[in-house]
Formats: sequence, C-alpha cells, structure tokens
Amino acid sequence: MSDPTDPRRAEGPAVVTAGVAGPQLIVLDPAGLGKHGELPATWRPLTGDRRVAWCREPTEGALGEAEDLLGGGSGESSADIVASGPLAGEALGLAERHPGAVRRILLVDPAAEGFLEAGRAADADADWMDVHRDRLAALHDEGTDVRVIAHSTGGARDQVPAPLPLGHPDVAAAVAGALRD
Repeated sequence: MSDPTDPRRAEGPAVVTAGVAGPQLIVLDPAGLGKHGELPATWRPLTGDRRVAWCREPTEGALGEAEDLLGGGSGESSADIVASGPLAGEALGLAERHPGAVRRILLVDPAAEGFLEAGRAADADADWMDVHRDRLAALHDEGTDVRVIAHSTGGARDQVPAPLPLGHPDVAAAVAGALRD
C-alpha cells in the first residue's frame, strides 16, 4: 500500500461509482485508488450486474458518503461491503448502524491496521475475527455475513506487505467469487 501520509492519496473524488442499477457494492478503500474517477481495471467486470461505489478514505467525506449510501436503502439487505485493513472495523460499524441493510461484509487483511510481517496475515486475521466475535455474532443475527476473503501472503504474487491492495487481481477475483455464493 502507498504511504498513508502522502497527500496525493487524497486527490480526486471521494467516491467513484460505476455499474448498473441493481445490487450495491460499497468499497471502503484506505489506499485511495481511483483518484482519476475510474474503478481499478480489475474491478470493472464486477459492474455488469451491480453498482459499485468505491469510497476513497483518504479523501474528505468518503466515509460519510458510504454512510449515506446505506442510509438511503430500504432497510432490506441491499448492499455488500468490501473493506481492507484499517477500515475493517468501520465496515462493521456501518452495518451495525444500519441493521438489516448489509448482506455481506467481505474483508481483506482486516488485522492489517499497521505493518504485518510477511506470511503472518492469515493468523493475524483469524485473531482479529476472534477479537470481534461478539460483533460478528450480532451482525449475523441481523442477517449480515462477515468473512475474510483474501490475505497478503507476502510472496512474489503480492509484492507488498498487508493489507493487500483492493485493486489487486486476487482481491477482485475473491470478491467476484464471494458475490456468487
């Protein structure tokens, strides 16, 4: 992931949207991909049957926009959320504040709120899920499925420490697979 203090990450729109009317997919991105107003290329195939709202956290107002997207729903499970590392807890909070509005929360390296040693992400993510088990159980009772869909392995394919960037091809493939479930 790029340097979180780099002011260039905050350039561009707070939210990038693409896709058709239909199920909503809200992406909480701590890295601020999409600053030129387009989704990462790896995600574009996901827009054929849903609306993707890519909330670029480094920009002012991005998380408020995510809140508004859920607040405008019918109260039925109408959205899925994808979140990475430092925004995993925020994803849980969004679903908690909008009971029944979120079908799934798909997490990528949720334990990576800072640096994680290479190859440690899967164990750290399991620990993170255990620490949050009460919140996860309450969300499950409200009809929200929460799961980790991708981990940084620290190998040649990742080429970066956790969290794995949301634009990574493995993340886009894991999201597509989870949405088919």
